Amino acid sequence: MLRRMHPEQPKGFKFTPKNMIWVKAQIKKYPKGRQASAVIPVLWRAQEQEGWISQPAIECVAKILKMAPIRVFEIASFYFMFHLSPVGSVAHIQVCGTTPCMLRNSEEIINLCKEHISSKAHSLSDDGKFSWEEVECLGACANAPVCQIGKDYYEDLSKDSFLEILDELVLGRVPKPGSKIKRFASEPKGGLTSLKGKKENKLNASVARAVKLKDTIKRIEE
Repeated sequence: MLRRMHPEQPKGFKFTPKNMIWVKAQIKKYPKGRQASAVIPVLWRAQEQEGWISQPAIECVAKILKMAPIRVFEIASFYFMFHLSPVGSVAHIQVCGTTPCMLRNSEEIINLCKEHISSKAHSLSDDGKFSWEEVECLGACANAPVCQIGKDYYEDLSKDSFLEILDELVLGRVPKPGSKIKRFASEPKGGLTSLKGKKENKLNASVARAVKLKDTIKRIEE
């Protein structure tokens, strides 16, 4: 899927002092001369600060890591975890449109995004709080259709459950991630047919962590 930089770019980008300390700590994890290995976490921190990856952010990261800007752009444009356009201040919704999700009506979820957020992907809602895009496989095919919001997956979606998620976000709450048909993980819809040992926890580790943090939609603000 071809991804391009947004036509409107900020004049510049600079890491905050606290984030710059964090960036330098990441670089120290790699041998001397191998600072480019830190490009993904450094790009991620830039996105957490700005909300998306702008051209000035790419140029800043390239300068810090002594890389050609085009090399940084290649990475930012390859991974869907990086947003190349401004995103909603509350949530950016990434809907999987690959075959398993498509066969399980992900197009219905996309149509809801067009109706309730914006008619076009990579565009902000009228209030600037939401945005959406269709992405390639999110790797949760057994629980299709799936979308990612912030750091969490929302699985086994239906029209009603997706609208409930949007309603929660509008009210300023973080919806509980995971399966919307109460699967523990990726077991068959009808229940386990093997390995039926007693589960020690009601929620899998990913969902339990998200419920504990309560802020997995929010960006790091430093």
